[in-house]
Amino acid sequence: MFGFLTSNSRSFECLDHICGGARLTHEEEAFEVYASPYTLGCQVLAELIAVSTGEELESTPCEGKILLLRGAVCSEQLMPKGFVFYNPEHHQKILALLESRRPAGIIAATERIPEQVGALYPFPLIVDGDFDIPNAYCRDTVGDVLAARQGDPFRLKIDARRLPSSATNIIARLNAGAAGKLVITAHIDAYEGSPGASDNASGTVVLLLCAEMLSDYRGENCIEFAALNGEDHYSAGGQMDYLKRYGSEFPGVLLAVNVDDVGYRKGGSSYSFYGCSPQLEKKVKDVFRRFDGLVQGEPWFNGDHMIFVQSRVPALAITSECMPELMRTVTHTPADTPDIIDCSKLVEVAASLSALVRSLSAARKRTSIISSGP
Repeated sequence: MFGFLTSNSRSFECLDHICGGARLTHEEEAFEVYASPYTLGCQVLAELIAVSTGEELESTPCEGKILLLRGAVCSEQLMPKGFVFYNPEHHQKILALLESRRPAGIIAATERIPEQVGALYPFPLIVDGDFDIPNAYCRDTVGDVLAARQGDPFRLKIDARRLPSSATNIIARLNAGAAGKLVITAHIDAYEGSPGASDNASGTVVLLLCAEMLSDYRGENCIEFAALNGEDHYSAGGQMDYLKRYGSEFPGVLLAVNVDDVGYRKGGSSYSFYGCSPQLEKKVKDVFRRFDGLVQGEPWFNGDHMIFVQSRVPALAITSECMPELMRTVTHTPADTPDIIDCSKLVEVAASLSALVRSLSAARKRTSIISSGP
């Protein structure tokens, strides 16, 4: 790839999901519900009961029933049981309670929460291939109607099954034996049901463009392009596989850059710092100042850069300046199509990263400019 050497692109285990949808009925009336990603299938005829808090869940007999979750207990999408990067105790408590109460099926009535789940409405409360109670989700307004009929018998059918599968990260390196390494990463997967033009075909295009721009690189550092797979998958399998294979090399990483959701037709491209020294921040700003479309923005903490940040590796993340608007209207939905992308912005981001790599590699030896911490 453009003079780079591809290395260790071995597959890792993950889970695929085949789903034919969900159906909830009461007598002859049907209600609009959706099968949750990675849920097991079921066909259940049972009484429907509703709870809205953890306390109600703890005290309500649920075994063998269809459980409607609504209100406060659905205020956040629950992190998967095995997710290691961010896993609040109250999320795990809710999942443990659900497993101990043993309902035959779960319906989660969720509201619009763009800062967490993008433009999805309704959103699946549970996205977890390790959670074995069949579950679906619906709009909060549908949940209001269902709650008024609790105690009645409902029929829930979910047509779904899990399929063991595999995926691959693609790692490309130039000057692989160098002591210091610069990593540029983007995730190559998209959320189920979304074309993923912004999230994250845009970042993948930047990786390819930047690799081409650096094909003549002769600096002293190793340059690594990491196309990670599974960022939008419940298990974060690509991140976990990368940590397993390359975590021992993190002390030699001078800077990690994550590119995600760039190129939106509105606004510019926003960059933010994580654990960088003042000298490194100044160096980056000096380079990026030459590119009119780049502006400094606020940090965000739910991307691939966090695997480096949590290991105390200096990191930089680049996204759209209008990321909040993207989250409200586009992210994780069928609206994430190529027509929302301005390709000239992708070229600019790639060129800025190429310039940054050359600037950081210009020195004859590693200096305090690229050391971590203030």
